Amino acid sequence: MAQRFLQLAEVSEILNISSAQAYALVRSGELPAIKVGGRGQWRVEATELENYIQRMYTETRTFVKAHPFGVGADEE
Repeated sequence: MAQRFLQLAEVSEILNISSAQAYALVRSGELPAIKVGGRGQWRVEATELENYIQRMYTETRTFVKAHPFGVGADEE
């Protein structure tokens, strides 16, 4: 059975970002997470991470369409 929740260290490894960047995503609310246990350790549900990744693909596609590579570069 796959893990339901991931630690921030696992999230940072999956996204290939620093642990500080993963923490910032969670604290900003961009990546939904919960705090569990007496020490309030952050956990990200695997489905929320997948949703975040899909959102980033969508946002990137939108950005690329709005800013096509090389278009207009010769016109300046």
